[in-house]
Amino acid sequence: MPDESRPNLLYIMSDQHAQHVAGCYGDAVVETPALDRLAARGVVMQNAYCPSPICVPSRMSMLTACHPHRQDVWTNDDMLASDRPTWLHALGAAGYRPKLIGRLHAMGPDQLHGYAERSVGDHSPNWPGIARHDMGVLAQANNPNPGSLVLSGAGQSAYELKDRDVLDATLAELDRLASIDPTGREPFCLTVGLMLPHAPYVAAAERVAHYLERLGPPRLAPDRTDGLHPWIAWWRENRGLNQADAADGARARAAYWALVTEMDAMIGRILDRLEETGLNENTLIVYSSDHGDHVGERGLWWKHTFYDEAVKVPAILSWPGTLPEGRRSDRVVSLMDLAQTMIEALGGTPLPQADGRSFLNQLHDPDAPWTDEVMAEYCTDHIPAWTGGEAVRQRMIRQGPWKLTYYRGYRPQLFNLADDPDEVHDLAPDPAHAGVVDAMVERVLDGWDPDEIDRRLRLRRERKDLLGAWARSVRPDEQYIWQLRAEMNRLDSPAD
Repeated sequence: MPDESRPNLLYIMSDQHAQHVAGCYGDAVVETPALDRLAARGVVMQNAYCPSPICVPSRMSMLTACHPHRQDVWTNDDMLASDRPTWLHALGAAGYRPKLIGRLHAMGPDQLHGYAERSVGDHSPNWPGIARHDMGVLAQANNPNPGSLVLSGAGQSAYELKDRDVLDATLAELDRLASIDPTGREPFCLTVGLMLPHAPYVAAAERVAHYLERLGPPRLAPDRTDGLHPWIAWWRENRGLNQADAADGARARAAYWALVTEMDAMIGRILDRLEETGLNENTLIVYSSDHGDHVGERGLWWKHTFYDEAVKVPAILSWPGTLPEGRRSDRVVSLMDLAQTMIEALGGTPLPQADGRSFLNQLHDPDAPWTDEVMAEYCTDHIPAWTGGEAVRQRMIRQGPWKLTYYRGYRPQLFNLADDPDEVHDLAPDPAHAGVVDAMVERVLDGWDPDEIDRRLRLRRERKDLLGAWARSVRPDEQYIWQLRAEMNRLDSPAD
């Protein structure tokens, strides 16, 4: 007989959703009724951070609760080793049968990483060296290129169509689960992986028009180049953002807000079906994203930095009858901690030798002991075109109100988020804060050697180059692929 005391889990993970673009996180313009409802029925984590401000390393660290450097997954073409246990392995060992519908974004032969079942799949190849998906008229619009702002506004991207298939498959799965006799139904563990609101910044015309009328300019105007941190100034210049047209930016912002609303509508339908089928009973519902998006703040776009717009993520946990409702937690946590929290909530064994910590006690008791410290890292070689040919070794630490970013080859940045939540007053050059800088840099470099990472990245590149050549030649079968077609993408004229 099934153990009815064991909870279900519904985990929804989006892609590139900036924490601040949600009603429950204070945005007065965006329409996110589903996330707002979820927040009202649960706990909102105010200070949740991703492990890396790009997709694959963030997602793989969330799976394993280990920092990117602990598993050599820093870039979007790195592969997570199959013998690395994930939170899905932990829950599978606890008697669940984890299922994924939609996005995983894992590279290499292991396209499950602990999931027992998977449907819909990813739109991108399993292997390096294989040609990327063809975005048609929106080519380059999903990458950190100026074209993502120019090619924005009213239209349709294949990513939205893919999410509609994920939605349909999720609703069908909930219906299937509900059709099973409750006396024989095992608790479920279901992950829903969405693409939205990832660029291209293209959405339905009526929604884009709605936000163009209501959305103002970014709150944080670009500083003069000589007032910026030198690496940030270089990145903005290299990506052509200093020459970005204001009208393009306004249109792209409106489309991003529209994509968030479209995603929220999909989440709303999932939550409604969960309730209609009665499957919401004893179900922990979790929502988060892999990283954020600057969406024009500071004159920046996409992710790739450690400003909160890029590394802070939404994290909402709702479990009626078990977790408090309508609570906000100021605890500083990571997606790696979220993985361990879900394991503990479902009665699994914590991932061994991991960096993440469960914050389940803090959800029940805000005064429970907790160390408010997280780290994130961003390392890449110079090979991807969008890097501008510059290899990067960067790491961030948040300790209580203090936030420091270490840049190999550049001076650090230091902010006091209690006094300066917008991160506009860099305290690192101030001699009065030299002690804080020195102590935090020492902490960042403890067990994290940028020179050793250099060596490991070079070795990894040699292996990836050979695997890429093999994949181009052999054309191995790929698993769990959603067939993206160029004609799925459409950009309407401004007059439409």
